[in-house]
Amino acid sequence: MSGDHCELLCLDAPRAEEIREGLIKGDAAVGAAERAKALSDPTRFTLAAALREGELCVCDLAWVSERAQNLVSHHMKILRSGGVVRSRRDGKMVMYSLTEAGESLLSAALGASVES
Repeated sequence: MSGDHCELLCLDAPRAEEIREGLIKGDAAVGAAERAKALSDPTRFTLAAALREGELCVCDLAWVSERAQNLVSHHMKILRSGGVVRSRRDGKMVMYSLTEAGESLLSAALGASVES
């Protein structure tokens, strides 16, 4: 290989086709990318990691992360839009928890950082 491309075309067509057929496509790829993008900010990653301990309100998340409540609310909105967390209203409080997809993505990212 020279640089970042092959100098010789040696395509294993059956294998390449099998891989192509199994790739994530369309809306599923967009959704996965949005979840990953939502966790790309260190503050959002920290907030999501805190939710591994269970459901928390913005007040608790702000205290745990040492961030202002309005900043935490902003980040939680992004995490919710990305499908990483879900929210529910409990009286005057909004409670957050990880989605199954959020748990999986967070675990994969934390696993990679622990092994490195």
